Amino acid sequence: MTVPDEFDPQQMVERFAERAASVRRRQIPPVEGEARREFIRQAELDFRDFAMLADATAELEDGVLTLRIDLRPST
Repeated sequence: MTVPDEFDPQQMVERFAERAASVRRRQIPPVEGEARREFIRQAELDFRDFAMLADATAELEDGVLTLRIDLRPST
């Protein structure tokens, strides 16, 4: 894959922040039982993944995208 000239890694990180916020606003569909639990579980995973990427520091150097995410507990 070739990186387009107009690619901005910071904009990508911002899109992940928008996705995390979207998952937070997502309504639970009118499902019950196991389907409801699975929907909620997937929403929690989606939010966590998108939120972590939204906190990343992104750098594009020589065609290599590096995302740094500090997962250490805050003190």
